[in-house]
Amino acid sequence: MTLQDMNDSTVKQPDATGSRGRKVPADRRPKASVLEQARREVIADLVRQARAGGEELTGPTGLLKELTKMVLEVSLEEEMTEHLGRGKHEPTADAGGDDGDVGRDGDQGSDQVLDGDVMDGRDGPIRNVRNGFRTKTVMTDNVGKVAIPVPRDRAGTFEPVIVAKHQRKLGSLDALVLSLTAKGLTTGEISAHLEEIYGASVSKDTISRITDRVSEEMDQWLARPLEAVYAAIFIDAIVVKVRDGQVANRPFYAAIGVTVDGCKDVLGLWAGTPGDGEGAKYWLSVLTELKNRGVTDTMFVVCDGLKGLPEVVETTWPDVIVQTCVIHLLRNSFRLTSRKYWDQIAKQLKLVYTAPSATAARAEFDTFAAAWGDRYPALIRLWDNAWEEFTPFLDYHLEVRRVLFSTNAIESLNARYRRAVRARGHFPNEQAALKCLYLVTRSLDPTGRGQARWTMRWKPALNAFATVFEGRWPTAEKY
Repeated sequence: MTLQDMNDSTVKQPDATGSRGRKVPADRRPKASVLEQARREVIADLVRQARAGGEELTGPTGLLKELTKMVLEVSLEEEMTEHLGRGKHEPTADAGGDDGDVGRDGDQGSDQVLDGDVMDGRDGPIRNVRNGFRTKTVMTDNVGKVAIPVPRDRAGTFEPVIVAKHQRKLGSLDALVLSLTAKGLTTGEISAHLEEIYGASVSKDTISRITDRVSEEMDQWLARPLEAVYAAIFIDAIVVKVRDGQVANRPFYAAIGVTVDGCKDVLGLWAGTPGDGEGAKYWLSVLTELKNRGVTDTMFVVCDGLKGLPEVVETTWPDVIVQTCVIHLLRNSFRLTSRKYWDQIAKQLKLVYTAPSATAARAEFDTFAAAWGDRYPALIRLWDNAWEEFTPFLDYHLEVRRVLFSTNAIESLNARYRRAVRARGHFPNEQAALKCLYLVTRSLDPTGRGQARWTMRWKPALNAFATVFEGRWPTAEKY
């Protein structure tokens, strides 16, 4: 390479002036990395050589796998150099000679002492030197299995970092398995997926062990202490098929709490009694557990209007206001009516639940009942029976109405649960179902943006809560 070629290949430094001669601020100038450019040139050269030689870039024998292997080997050698304080074949301060590998016979090593591996005395301490290597196969996310030589030292004090002792998986393989489990895939389907996409043979037993490690974390999460006061608690249940002798529907209960700071928190998951549907009796045990975990008060409990549930809630927290979900009322109304009347019914019922007060809502409903009572008497009974739990939110500001209007907060969570449950079909036992639902909960909102939007949506309502519930609101003095 000539001097001119070298000059041409040098990375040009960015000019401090713009195209019109104006000086560009230093923090806005493009920064050229010589090291990054050099790396790119080396990789480009390797890719060209591989293509010229007919080698694959990916796959079991591809260039990517070889590079991964080389990076791991070099990293381990550098860790050993740092551990011993000297590189390979470098003389020590107290003795000459080189620090060669002692015993290059794989896992078994050797007792042979090479030149430079000097003993301080026959019965004295051994000067720590390299002592060969052992071959170890690790599973990677991008290229599957890779066999690497792990260096050893004579004193046995070397603790590798990049591939720790007893570590057989690199990167986020565990996280990938948990993510696929949260999407409802079985252990067999996950094993087949890893084999197909990554060429990695991971047994179903290994996948089960990975997911089983979540059980302890789940138990701690289910028993964690909760906040003393919540602005509102949304409760609902979903039906999951569990094989308990035979496959049968089983209710699983969930609760979401909104803290006084506006943060959404999934309070817990509970497996219902086999053979029973969603019932107020079981909800009593759920709410009692929440109280035992530290919840002393909440302003509202929003539910789907299950019979007997308001009495259960008031037994747990006497001062709470039970609010029936309006969306559930509308859904139940449509089940009782013909589809061709849905638009008319929805338009007239909207005048009821958007009325400025409970009195105005009653007047609108009387008009609705006069129009539809003869055709659908069951529809009128439905609203009459739910009226006491339907009207509480009408006494509050529009900001409060918006957040208490429905159980959409927990319905969106249930939608994620149902997606995973549908993919799975049914579960072998209660623990497997709980584990899947917990992993779905664990994977919610990984970026935190959803929580930020939720908090902003609740801020106006929380300001109103601080005024209306001044005696019970723990942070009312801040507003």
